[in-house]
Amino acid sequence: MNDRQILIGRYIKKLAVYIVAIASIVLLVATTDAQAANLPEATVYRDPACTCCGGWIEHLQAKGFPVKNVPTADMFAFKQKHGVTDDLASCHTAIIDGYVVEGHVPSDDIKQLLAQKPDINGIAVPGMPVGTPGMEMGNKKDSFAVVAFDKQGRTKVFNQYSF
Repeated sequence: MNDRQILIGRYIKKLAVYIVAIASIVLLVATTDAQAANLPEATVYRDPACTCCGGWIEHLQAKGFPVKNVPTADMFAFKQKHGVTDDLASCHTAIIDGYVVEGHVPSDDIKQLLAQKPDINGIAVPGMPVGTPGMEMGNKKDSFAVVAFDKQGRTKVFNQYSF
């Protein structure tokens, strides 16, 4: 082989590596989009005057959830109807694939809930802990728990975040 053939061979090998890399990236993006497209719609019920709910809605949308935003005047009655007790309550309530999702629950916990499909009513982040999705305040973060609850009002920790 002469020098020109060696250079052409090296060029072809590099080109093949670039093509494989680009194809891998395209496949990864297509898979991520397909997974996001399979997420169920989150119907978020919130007080029309609340501003932090918008931050949580944006968090869900950024993680691939389609969101329907429903301003609701009587959130207290809505929460009662869906089994959200006072000790579980936050500012907004979502219904996602039949589950109640109360408050600033991280999207990964919602995805875990949807994957596991436990026999519960839903999950909640009671109150409005600083640092949860929609409640970001710089580097400040409160420790918090995501609580699972059933129709009888029993609760247990679904996930724990400690900072």
